[in-house]
Amino acid sequence: MAKKTSSLHVLGVSVLLVLLCCVNYSLCEKIKTYKLTRGSLSVTFTNYGAVMTSLLLPDRHGKLDDVVLGFDTVDGYKNDTTYFGAIVGRVANRIGGAKFKLNGQLYKTDPNEGHNTLHGGTKGFSDVIWSVQNYVPTSHITFTYDSFDGEEGFPGNVTVKVTYMLIGENKLGVKMEAKPLNKPTPINLALHTYWNLHSHNSGDILSHKIQLLAGKITPVDDKLIPTGEITPITGTPYDFLEPREIGSRIHELPGGYDINYVIDGPIGKHLRKTAVVTEEVTGRKMELWTNQPGVQFYTSNMMTRVVGKGKAVYEKYGGLCLETQGFPDSVNHKNFPSQIVNPGESYLHVMVFRFTAH
Repeated sequence: MAKKTSSLHVLGVSVLLVLLCCVNYSLCEKIKTYKLTRGSLSVTFTNYGAVMTSLLLPDRHGKLDDVVLGFDTVDGYKNDTTYFGAIVGRVANRIGGAKFKLNGQLYKTDPNEGHNTLHGGTKGFSDVIWSVQNYVPTSHITFTYDSFDGEEGFPGNVTVKVTYMLIGENKLGVKMEAKPLNKPTPINLALHTYWNLHSHNSGDILSHKIQLLAGKITPVDDKLIPTGEITPITGTPYDFLEPREIGSRIHELPGGYDINYVIDGPIGKHLRKTAVVTEEVTGRKMELWTNQPGVQFYTSNMMTRVVGKGKAVYEKYGGLCLETQGFPDSVNHKNFPSQIVNPGESYLHVMVFRFTAH
């Protein structure tokens, strides 16, 4: 009798696990790492958060270095507060007051940064296990995730797909797609990679030169929530229309750069050149194109003694982020480009990085 009871108990647990998997498939997914390689360009990922964990590039002499900040193990990403290399969403950046109205209904999202929502909430897309739909080591990898109605307070079921692809010998493409299934919902995905073109463990990025092809910003309050204004940057410390060192005027800002730039040119299906970053010592150069209206330029101002890959200690200004995106808090500013996507419509976000060394 005891043996029979034990068997029934085991069967019950097994059935429960199967049901849980049916409800949330990601519970049954295994966390793995994946690598794309072509020529001298090599990029690695994990399906936890669809994170880009490393990117190896040659310098002008052919020496390879990892130029993205990150961790050696998946556990590092699970306990991460910096969003190293992750896909963030359902709505990247900040939602003021952790709430918004859509079609007359008030939605309250998870307030994980004071009274505001940051990068989708406490358990946004950066903290879920994605499925791998397609993987060709010399070409591309596609991650998928099914976001459920009410996840972190957002309405409706949404299917999400992210494809990282090697283009030619020196380009990396990133395609983020999403489709609402049953309700209108805001969608704004972003790739949160921290770059240091010298190498991930080489210190700060203040001597990197950057050009941002964006003549305006969306100013923020002391909680980094946009005021709703769109202002020109000419003559301010935010002006990178011509290439200059990141550290050249950073002392004029309270803590560093953490602002959304309005990318020049018409918004449409075509990609627009957005940023050019160069590092003099190694000769490495990174160019970025996107189809999005904005790019968040962030200089890791809040990073303090984060122990990363190879026991490297990442400090303030240790990396730079270029997060192409819709404008922050667009759900609460009618003058910003809308992030609302309706059932039957599709969200498409494309980034292309081009790497060279001279």
